[in-house]
Amino acid sequence: MKNQIDQLKRAKNAVILAHYYTPDDIQSIADYVGDSFYLAKIAKQSTADLIVFCGVSFMGESAKILNPDKKVLMPDLSADCAMAHMVKPGVIAAMREKYADLAVVCYINSTAELKCLSDVCVTSSNAVKITKALPNQNIFFVPDRNLGQYVARQVPEKNIILNDGYCPIHAAISAEQVHMEKDKHKSAQILSHPECEEEVLALSDYIGSTAEMIAFVKKSRDQEFIVCTEDGVKYRLMADNPGKRFYFPDPRPCCADMKRNTLSGVLSVLENEDCTVELNEEVRRRALLPLERMLKLAQ
Repeated sequence: MKNQIDQLKRAKNAVILAHYYTPDDIQSIADYVGDSFYLAKIAKQSTADLIVFCGVSFMGESAKILNPDKKVLMPDLSADCAMAHMVKPGVIAAMREKYADLAVVCYINSTAELKCLSDVCVTSSNAVKITKALPNQNIFFVPDRNLGQYVARQVPEKNIILNDGYCPIHAAISAEQVHMEKDKHKSAQILSHPECEEEVLALSDYIGSTAEMIAFVKKSRDQEFIVCTEDGVKYRLMADNPGKRFYFPDPRPCCADMKRNTLSGVLSVLENEDCTVELNEEVRRRALLPLERMLKLAQ
């Protein structure tokens, strides 16, 4: 299948993008592997005719928003992100009425419809930088409360209003699970994604996006790490750091939707060019504005 995928990719001028949380064999055949921000930039810069996006629905939507003239395919269109739906349009409208200078800062892990209602998108790697750069004093951070709380601690000079959304995978990691791993691996450094609950972040030696954690481990002289994020990141961590050891909370954090991306699915969409990401043009244009503002402010 890998050989067939490679041949079809070349014949059709396709590029395969994969998130760090997808299965190992998907990451092994991807042209680019990264977090949401990196993949958004690659999608924008790509000269390919076909974009095969191995991730979840909001990622495919973002690629289509940035590339309206290209065909964006996903191996499984049912792969979704629960957090991407965790704020209602009416809640955003009510906040705008309450605060005159409000900026709605929307985590990229959100639907195209929610992006349309926002002033700027952010990722876990640039949320602090972009929030600081905004002229607004009042910030409504959607949809993730944990990333929003993390940003609020880094930007205390602003009034950051939190929404009650969360990532079911990261929010399920408990302080007790982390303590259990630390008891077994006393010299291990604890790395956590800011989507984790505050009790987990408080135990952490390092907090950062998936890409930032990968970079931190590569530079670190430590040999053992407890990793509080989705387990797909282990593929890249091990590839970059032979000899270092990685442990995950038990039960191991695993996103079933990310694991819907399979080699057979990639091969099928390359052969048939189905499972295309489609967006209403007005929605696409409106959702483009906060994404473009993110790319500009994050430079």
